[in-house]
Amino acid sequence: MTDQLAPPVPVPEEPDPGLRGPRRLPRALTPFRHSSYRRLGSALVLTSFGSGVWIVALVWEVIRIGGGAGALSAVTTAGAVGVVLPALLGGVVADRVPQKLILVVTTSVELLGMSLVAALSFTDLTRLWHLAAVAFVAGMAMAFYYPAYSAWLPALVPEEDLLAVNGFEGMVRPTIGQALGPAVAGGVVGASSSSAAIAVAAAAYLGGLLVLLLVPLTAVRRDLPVATDGGSGGGSGGALRAVRTTLADMREGFGYMVRTPWLLATLLFASIMVFVIMGPLEVLVPFLIKDELGGGPRDHAVVMACFGIGGAVGSLVTGSLPMPRRYLTWMNLMWGVGCMPFLVIGFATAVWQVAAAAFLIGALFSAPMVIWGTLLQRRVPPELLGRVASLDFFVSISLMPVSMAVAGPVAGLIGLEATFAIAALVPGAAAAVAILGARLPADELAHPLREEPVSP
Repeated sequence: MTDQLAPPVPVPEEPDPGLRGPRRLPRALTPFRHSSYRRLGSALVLTSFGSGVWIVALVWEVIRIGGGAGALSAVTTAGAVGVVLPALLGGVVADRVPQKLILVVTTSVELLGMSLVAALSFTDLTRLWHLAAVAFVAGMAMAFYYPAYSAWLPALVPEEDLLAVNGFEGMVRPTIGQALGPAVAGGVVGASSSSAAIAVAAAAYLGGLLVLLLVPLTAVRRDLPVATDGGSGGGSGGALRAVRTTLADMREGFGYMVRTPWLLATLLFASIMVFVIMGPLEVLVPFLIKDELGGGPRDHAVVMACFGIGGAVGSLVTGSLPMPRRYLTWMNLMWGVGCMPFLVIGFATAVWQVAAAAFLIGALFSAPMVIWGTLLQRRVPPELLGRVASLDFFVSISLMPVSMAVAGPVAGLIGLEATFAIAALVPGAAAAVAILGARLPADELAHPLREEPVSP
């Protein structure tokens, strides 16, 4: 492999000598044999915590400056637009630039944005456009972060540890990012101010950046074309070549997706699933709790906590087990069947029933995500992994705003029960179509990913 920006380093590295011995680590902990991943995992914990604090602190900063629901919507929309616009470009960059550099830049950008807002808040100079601009830039950083992170992992750990890595990360995001971070933010805002909470988020990102800098720089796992025109060019000619190269890279990623039945079928199924479930989950559940079950914000928090805890449990269990032999079938079936508890939510008579259903949905939504991340990292060619990860990211986020926008009107037209029934039943049918239509059972047997035991 050639890399004009950094020399390759010998990764995945050998396990640390102090960790060798007759005792085997539990499967979920095997990636931590490698010091590179211990550092990257620590950075992930810190930035996930900071992100969770930032999300809640940002809400209360909007409120502190006198903003209402419309102002908060404007800020969150700016962040969503920032994520969507460069989502596909992020994959192109991840396949051309050493991924560590991308993560360092994106983490630094988010750190600078949080630090700026903290300074403005402490001096009482914050304006709504400041928050919207920072949210937009942070969203753009996320669009570059995700494909680079996904493409970097196989260069840091051996492929037999990837399932455990994805299981650990699937546990960190709901527990640290969606539970601990927001809880700490709420406590800091209550005890002090939104300014202090934003400063806590910035401090966590600073810690994550410092740890990330300790991870070794690895080479791009791709043969990059060498310029033959005597230089990179300048002016409009250089810009035109850059645009053509970017479009060619995007076409190559799209072409691989279209030519790969398991990838295309799963992404199409995932887009349908996201469209029918995210609106009911994010928009309708709070109103169901308030209007139908007589609950309040605390009950909603309990329900969402159960969703996050379920996701953490599902991720940790999946990461602790071997890759299923029928990994494509199990993955899609878990997603499809995992939406069935929406029926319980639609016909619930008590908040605890909604909480129990949310736990099951979280577990059965996150468990196949562990398989999916590992599948991409093991079956997608290294030189295409960033672009395929960005396609996956784009599919995951592009229909969320549409789903949230139509959930309310649809529920008003056909009722909450019918809307939740659609969310429960459509993904299962779509999963069956994907499995049978793309012949996934035959594909997974022809391309086994399960590690077979090695005879001594």
